Amino acid sequence: MTCRQPDPISPTDPAEGGQAPVPVKRIIEDPGCQQLVGYRTEIDTRTGACRVSLELAPQHLNRNGLLHGGIVATLMDVVCGNTASQHFDTAAHPPVVTVSLTLSYVAAARAGRVEAKAKATGGGASLAYVAGELMDGSGQILATANGVFKRIRG
Repeated sequence: MTCRQPDPISPTDPAEGGQAPVPVKRIIEDPGCQQLVGYRTEIDTRTGACRVSLELAPQHLNRNGLLHGGIVATLMDVVCGNTASQHFDTAAHPPVVTVSLTLSYVAAARAGRVEAKAKATGGGASLAYVAGELMDGSGQILATANGVFKRIRG
């Protein structure tokens, strides 16, 4: 997983007495699954909050024309895993692996943009517990998830 440099809130000029820009977001760019599926992963460097978004296209739908459950699972695993990583260390964004991920499919989507968000609900030095939601563009919940993630050291 690679990370792009955080984007600033607003440009300031230290030469004019301004302070250095405060980083706002980090864009995660993974080579593999992210490139294949086409989702975007963004982390707020101030709060550690993670968002994963996807513009639905025909390749994301099942034979019934609905968002495929496997794509839902992928988005939820990504948002919850990145949130767990931020729970451990917001600066280093350490690697994690999924120990368990439980999904509840609530509603279907056919088109538009979907966005996942998650929150760490607890944990310790090596395990993080995370809850997440996937919503459509109108804010309707499409799926919920609860996961356990283990920090990889080494």
